[in-house]
Amino acid sequence: MFKTETHLHTSEGSACASASGAQQAEQYKAMGYSTIFVTDHFINGNTAADRSLPWEQWVDAYCKGYENAKKRGEQIGLNVLFGIEYGWHGTDLLVYGIDKAWLKANPDIAQIPVQKFCKRVHLAGGMIVHAHPFRQEAYISELKFIPDHTDAVEIFNARNSMAVYNDRAKWYAEQFSLPVTAGTDCHDIGGSFSGITTDSEILSAEDYINAVLEGNVRIIY
Repeated sequence: MFKTETHLHTSEGSACASASGAQQAEQYKAMGYSTIFVTDHFINGNTAADRSLPWEQWVDAYCKGYENAKKRGEQIGLNVLFGIEYGWHGTDLLVYGIDKAWLKANPDIAQIPVQKFCKRVHLAGGMIVHAHPFRQEAYISELKFIPDHTDAVEIFNARNSMAVYNDRAKWYAEQFSLPVTAGTDCHDIGGSFSGITTDSEILSAEDYINAVLEGNVRIIY
């Protein structure tokens, strides 16, 4: 059984995170995870990267947390994979299967309609997970859903402030027959943790995408 974290942030990439990429790699290795996805807040979310930078320079700055985590992961034997958390006016979408080069080649993705963004991700072979769809906090002005454009639902988020937000996410996935996954939404050192387990080790974004879409993941509650 292999443990994978699907949703975490670094202080290099997310303004709300206190743990660096290297620190995240170290704490997940210590907890027995085999793989982590770094999913920092994108330019249309709570990014730590300077938005005034030219696009390619911004992407380089944005990816620092992932790259630092990956470097440390290679040293300690932890798989570190890339993802993003794309913000849509308070609604968050976790994106897997794209990379730094893809970001640089798509400088308009924060400006186009979210449906066109999703289509572009899918054309690249990526997957989109609706993160904590029923979370209600001051920074979320309204709950929005695009089930025809997303591939799966995060039905358990360890950092949701109320259990009912996870219960509703599970209901939503059932109503639209969407695959499910889970994540911690980790920003710091310590706390409660989640993610998924699989029988085979997740070594690439493709491995994770296939496991989710085929229903071969188990939730860590």
